[in-house]
Amino acid sequence: MDSIRRLEGQVTPTRRPAGRPLGFTIRHSGETEMGHGIDYGHGKVNIDRDTGIRFGVIPANDIVEAWGSCSEPDYGDPTCPKCGEVANDISGMVKNYEKMQGWEDSGSGYYCNGCKHTFDSDVAYGCIHGWDYTDGGYVARQESDGDIFIMKSPYYTLAVFCAPCAPGACHLRNPVGDGSKAYCFGQDWFSGDAAPYPVFRVEDNSYVNPGSKQYDSDE
Repeated sequence: MDSIRRLEGQVTPTRRPAGRPLGFTIRHSGETEMGHGIDYGHGKVNIDRDTGIRFGVIPANDIVEAWGSCSEPDYGDPTCPKCGEVANDISGMVKNYEKMQGWEDSGSGYYCNGCKHTFDSDVAYGCIHGWDYTDGGYVARQESDGDIFIMKSPYYTLAVFCAPCAPGACHLRNPVGDGSKAYCFGQDWFSGDAAPYPVFRVEDNSYVNPGSKQYDSDE
């Protein structure tokens, strides 16, 4: 998550949504850039530098079924089980196989020059570092703490800032009408096609009604 927390760059001012859900007041005038909560990132981290939209944070348990079926585990780089250094794909040594005579042979997938040891992928990859999803305009990642960061999405909501542990990001479980724009998952990620926050399209700031199954076209 450190790489997420350190994202910096200039941002583009954002335009407020035109529509609104029933019972959710959107303030268009007299509002501040800070919205609700404190921007511990000072507008420099956990924000899309091109659109000015904040990264959204949501507990994985809120979309456990959808996230579990589509996210991919990240095992990191392959490493040597003896010394922990980054391992090498053994295909790069095929032409120089004679140089590996006398090495400890525990598999045929990877090798470590320092330990003179070959081994399979099941030991080259250890624990899962996180889970990723990149499809349909989304870029999202779940770290070991259980929360999912949404770094790109066709949709956004208005929410309060997170605590200092995720500076500059917004917590999607705390939507508020005069909050900051934050990327979010669409209605179809949730049971009954109804998100726990209002959903707006990034493209045109239009409101997406709960229960809608088609979000990317007018058909």
